Amino acid sequence: MAMKIAPWPTFIAQINPDWILLTLIYWALATPDRTGIFSAWSIGLLTDILTGRALGQYALAYPLAIYFCIKKHKRLRQFPLFQQALFIFIIQLLSQLLIFWTENFLNATQFTARFWWPVVTGTLAWPLVFTVLRHIRVQKTRL
Repeated sequence: MAMKIAPWPTFIAQINPDWILLTLIYWALATPDRTGIFSAWSIGLLTDILTGRALGQYALAYPLAIYFCIKKHKRLRQFPLFQQALFIFIIQLLSQLLIFWTENFLNATQFTARFWWPVVTGTLAWPLVFTVLRHIRVQKTRL
């Protein structure tokens, strides 16, 4: 959450992946019985409030993304990280399209190349996020 609301320089803010969504995806794949659509909606609503966006943008995008992750979690857990990253690309693209659509609905925005950067960097960051969060989960279960 801190990486999402931190004041970054303009260039880094434009390419910054959606760390919250990546974390939610990991936990939905690792523990789908504990991380669900309501959790994603609650975190999305909190993200809307903290980022100052229109109320409901992330609260709409996150649960929809997590729904697809939970729906396919058994299959996705068997895939190698490269194939998981392709699925993450599609999920993040769906999330970005929903956010763009709601922003465009509220006020006219242009579809520019910077729209793609968070999706691409999030896809590239997925192996790192997966590895770090898996290490944390394994260490927690050992205690």
